[in-house]
Amino acid sequence: MIGLAHFLILGAILFCISVAGIFLNRKNVLILLMAIELMLLAVNMNFVAFSRFLGNTDGQVFVFFILTVAAAEAAIGLAILVVLFRNRQTINVQELDSLKG
Repeated sequence: MIGLAHFLILGAILFCISVAGIFLNRKNVLILLMAIELMLLAVNMNFVAFSRFLGNTDGQVFVFFILTVAAAEAAIGLAILVVLFRNRQTINVQELDSLKG
C-alpha cells in the first residue's frame, strides 16, 4: 500500500530535481521556466498528500489556486520569452543581462 511517506519522498525528489535544474542550467530560459513549474508541481503533490492524509479538502482547494497562478505564469513567461527572442535572437540568460531599449 502506498502511504504518505511515499508521496512525500516523491515530492522531495521532484523538488530536488527542479532545484538542480535551476542551479545547473543557467543558460536556457525555457528550461528555467520548466524547472520552476516542476517545483510548483512538487509542492502541489505534497499539499494533496497531506490533504488526503488529514481527511480535509483545504490542501486540494489550495492546489487549484496554485495551478491557476502557475498557468498564468507560464503563459506570461512564454510571451516574454517570445518577445525577447524576437528582439535579441537568443534565449541565453547570460546575453539577456542588459535590458536597454
